[in-house]
Amino acid sequence: MQYEFLEHTADVKFRAYGTSPEEMLRNAALAMFSAMIDTKTVRHEMVWEVELEAEDMESLAYKWLSELLFLFSAELAVFSDFDISLSHNSVWRLNARVHGEHIDRKRHSFETEVKAVTLHQFEVRPGDSDRPWIMQVVLDV
Repeated sequence: MQYEFLEHTADVKFRAYGTSPEEMLRNAALAMFSAMIDTKTVRHEMVWEVELEAEDMESLAYKWLSELLFLFSAELAVFSDFDISLSHNSVWRLNARVHGEHIDRKRHSFETEVKAVTLHQFEVRPGDSDRPWIMQVVLDV
């Protein structure tokens, strides 16, 4: 399981899993866009480059999802594939190639409008041997 949606009274809540931090971040991005749109309808026509850094993985994960939501709004684009490279020295660094296309209202039907990634119940924590990386996110809708 890459991610699962959880019960929440008013917003969208999910957990994303990964065998590596890169896979967890990829699956969290997929979950966020899956909450908005059927990602199977998104073509890989364009690539956006994303570079971020943060003191810790939780901050980096929050910045990652927030940056993708910003690109969605600013570029009017949707995404469905994410090539992520991480490095960690004194800070975590993320370099990603984000694949997608500009919104096509004829093909893209939006389920939910995501306004923001929240810090409410946001966490990155260790999991088990099958899924050692877990991220929990609440999206403001």
